[in-house]
Amino acid sequence: MKNKLDNFIEAYGEEFSYAFDNNIILNWYPQRIMKICSNNQKLLELGIGHGFSTDRFSRYFSDHVVVDGSASVIEQFRRKHPNNRATIVESYFEHFECDSTFDLIIMGFVLEHVEDPQVVLKRFKKFLSPGGSCFIMVPNGESLHRRLGHSAGLLNDMMALGQGDLELGHNRLYSSESLTTELNQAGYHIVRKEGLFLKPFTTPQLKSLNLDDAIIDAMCTIGIDYPELSCALLFEAKINTP
Repeated sequence: MKNKLDNFIEAYGEEFSYAFDNNIILNWYPQRIMKICSNNQKLLELGIGHGFSTDRFSRYFSDHVVVDGSASVIEQFRRKHPNNRATIVESYFEHFECDSTFDLIIMGFVLEHVEDPQVVLKRFKKFLSPGGSCFIMVPNGESLHRRLGHSAGLLNDMMALGQGDLELGHNRLYSSESLTTELNQAGYHIVRKEGLFLKPFTTPQLKSLNLDDAIIDAMCTIGIDYPELSCALLFEAKINTP
């Protein structure tokens, strides 16, 4: 499993074909979460990934623990951010153990990677403090640009994994409906649904337009209210109580 995780390290650099999208989404969602949550809350973050969120969260939350199963990803992050204050634990999500509970658990683009999302979602319920929130971000297979591609006959199956998904090690895509079902089956109820980056065209088309930063920011802002059409989904969920 270790080698499998480390095989995708190249997709977590600036040379990746979809780095343009990643830079937008992965810089946007930490801002949204920090705007919603106070900095005195205790945070457990699943996965370092590209490092955008881990770097930002560690400068905002006073107590920040990160768990990641890839030694290469951890090493790359520490090399780029030698002064980062987060406590990083090398462990697979399915094996992670901790005596503490957390006010916030953030699963930023995790569920599309794991073998069984239900195992991870159910396991981490025990690490969530009473009344705490779990934020889940996943790619949206029914985004506007994928819908357009499907309608134009360029994409036969909107939920099929693309080349970028395969390079990143994705096992699945989600829709707003399927993520809702996934969380409900694991014993969560959803209290917030937002979209991340309302993208009307393909990545090469957008890049060719050389859009002003204000337009990119507007695509993110408008996407908040249109999760079903945005590139990715941001859900906040809490544990169902008897």
